[in-house]
Amino acid sequence: MEFKIPITFSNLEILKGRSKYFKKFGNNKETNLSRYLQNSGEKIDKQGYLAICYRNFFLNFLILSVISTSILGLAGPNIRFFYFYGLIFALITALFIFFNQYNYPKIFSLNKTRDIEKNLISALQDILVQLNSGVPLFMIMINIGNSKYSGVSGEFKKIVGEINSGVSQIEALEKYGKLNTSQYFKRVLWQISNGMRAGSDISIVIKEEIRNLSEEQAIQIQSYGSKLNPLIMFYMIIAVILPSLGITFVIIISSMLNISGNTIKLFLGTILFLIVFIQIMFLGLIKSRRPSLL
Repeated sequence: MEFKIPITFSNLEILKGRSKYFKKFGNNKETNLSRYLQNSGEKIDKQGYLAICYRNFFLNFLILSVISTSILGLAGPNIRFFYFYGLIFALITALFIFFNQYNYPKIFSLNKTRDIEKNLISALQDILVQLNSGVPLFMIMINIGNSKYSGVSGEFKKIVGEINSGVSQIEALEKYGKLNTSQYFKRVLWQISNGMRAGSDISIVIKEEIRNLSEEQAIQIQSYGSKLNPLIMFYMIIAVILPSLGITFVIIISSMLNISGNTIKLFLGTILFLIVFIQIMFLGLIKSRRPSLL
C-alpha cells in the first residue's frame, strides 16, 4: 500500500521540504498519530506530518478564499457581504480537507492492518509447509517477503532488511511486533520470537497459531452473520418498502389533487437520489463489518 496524503499532488519528500517553516507550530509529543506514522513505514515524524497539514490548510484557505469571493462577487454583485460568505465557505472546506489529511495515517494504518490479517492464515500455512520441508526460518522469511501475501509480505521484507543490517532475528521480530497495529500479526511474531528464544520447535508454534486464528475466524464469521440480519432488514425497509409505498402514494395523491408534472418529477427524482445514497451507505456498512481474517 502506498502512503499518499489525500488532495496533494507531490510526493512525501517534496511536501516535507516545502513545509519546514510550519514545523514550529507542531510538537513531537508521542500520541496515536506518532504510532500510526511509525506503522506506515514512512520516514516522517508527527511534527513533520503536522507541518504538511498546516501548510496545506493555509494554502487551501488562501486559494479557496480568492476563488469563492471572486465567484460570488461576479455572480451576484448585489449580494451583501459576499466576501464574508466566501471566507466562511473557504474556511469550512479547508478545515474539512485538514481533518481528512490529519486522520489519513489512522485510516492508512487500519487498512494496512486489515490487509495483513486477511492474508495472515495463508502466509502461516506457507511457513509451516516450508518448515516441515526443512527450510531455515531466515530463508522462509525471505520467501514470504517475496511472495504475494500483500501486507504480510511487506512486513517480512522489513524484518529481513532489519536482520541484514546486523540485528538478530529475535530482536527484529520483537521490534516489528511492537510497531505493528495488528494484534494477530503481533501475537504471531511474539510467539515465534519467544519460541526461538526458548529453543522450541517453531513448526509447533506456527501450527498452534494457525489453529487459534482459524477458531477466531470461525467466531468472526458467526458474528458477521448475526450483524448482517438487522442490516438486511434495515435495507429492505428503507431501500425497498418505503420507496415503493412513497411512489404509490405520490401517484394516488397526484391523481386526486391534480399536482403538476414538474412537482411529481422532482419528488420521484428525490426518491431515486435517496435510494442510490442508501445503496452506497449499505455497501459501506457491509464492507466495514467484514471480518478482518476473511
